Amino acid sequence: ALLAALLVSNAAWNQAWAQLGRIDTLARQMVLLDANSGAVIFEKNADDLMPPSSMSKLMTAYMVFDQLASGKLRMDDVFPVSEKAWRMQGSKMFVHVADRVKIEDLLRGVIIQSGNDACIVLAEGIAGSEERFAEMMNERAKQIGLHNSTFRNASGWPDPEHLTTARDLAILAQRIINDFPQYYHFYSEKDFTYGIDSVSKKPITQGNRNPLLYKDIGADGLKTGHTEAAGYGLTASAKRGDRRLILVVNGLKSMNERSREAERLMEIGFREYETYKIFSAGSVVEEADVWLGDKAKVPLVLERDIAVTMARRNRAGMKVVLTYDNNIPAPIAKGTPLAKLSITAPEMQPIDVALVAGDSVGQLGVAGRLSAALGHLLWGAGRQ
Repeated sequence: ALLAALLVSNAAWNQAWAQLGRIDTLARQMVLLDANSGAVIFEKNADDLMPPSSMSKLMTAYMVFDQLASGKLRMDDVFPVSEKAWRMQGSKMFVHVADRVKIEDLLRGVIIQSGNDACIVLAEGIAGSEERFAEMMNERAKQIGLHNSTFRNASGWPDPEHLTTARDLAILAQRIINDFPQYYHFYSEKDFTYGIDSVSKKPITQGNRNPLLYKDIGADGLKTGHTEAAGYGLTASAKRGDRRLILVVNGLKSMNERSREAERLMEIGFREYETYKIFSAGSVVEEADVWLGDKAKVPLVLERDIAVTMARRNRAGMKVVLTYDNNIPAPIAKGTPLAKLSITAPEMQPIDVALVAGDSVGQLGVAGRLSAALGHLLWGAGRQ
């Protein structure tokens, strides 16, 4: 029988961290992944620690979404604006001391306007202080797989200990998309109006800083960032048909360079790579013979969908090989790993996927086992 070691982790199942191709990029750090299969198409210094600047606000928003989804908060709840929030520099939503602002407005202030002040209002409203909120961010980050991230504030304001990686930001983006689809629409909104300009007395409208939202490439999120130390960065996602890509770039020299490079990498990912669905969850790949069982065969099934991302040019070279020991001895419990499916293709790390018993198979009684054993001796394994 196959050993439990044949079981693949989610990461192996999803091709995660096995870079498919090579590409030159102006970004200091970069990762481009297929959200459906988890395959990393390109990466560069994806695990290097870096200042995330305002891309940190993805984690701030995740914390708020968490509270909303659990029922601890509602969109029309209001939080008061402290003097600390009002005095905060950098990009602003332009809230005022003692204002009471709806959470829905604060979220738009964070996501669309990149408001540092809005981040502090949310942090203080949820945790009592920004420092405690940062501790909560770190606790939750570890729980959702961000193992190389340390948050010291809610906005990404420069701090030598406030660091993450391109890979962690890609994971975070995917978690936002998957965990909170009901709130993801905020990231595609192109502008938000809040407050009155003190000079012109006109409403203040600010546009979304994500440059890909203004290009016809299927982009629908997520967040830009910039500080002197970090350079210009972007965590972005785009969808075409059923396929979604997630991109993180950082360390670029200008807004124009960020826009051009992000668009170029996305286009290459969609144009030159494809995700192929090989099998659906529950598919019976093969039926294996059973030894001394109350059923002659056991179905070998997949517990999850298998989707493989590869360069389009390599599709013809893909091979799928099934390996298992026939005449599997009963009893067999449903869900027991029994076989291995190996998927290979040029320029792609092999993928091993476990197949499990689709049904339980009981063992024959004493008389049945004796009869089967006698039959085996007289006629061989082909007749039981």
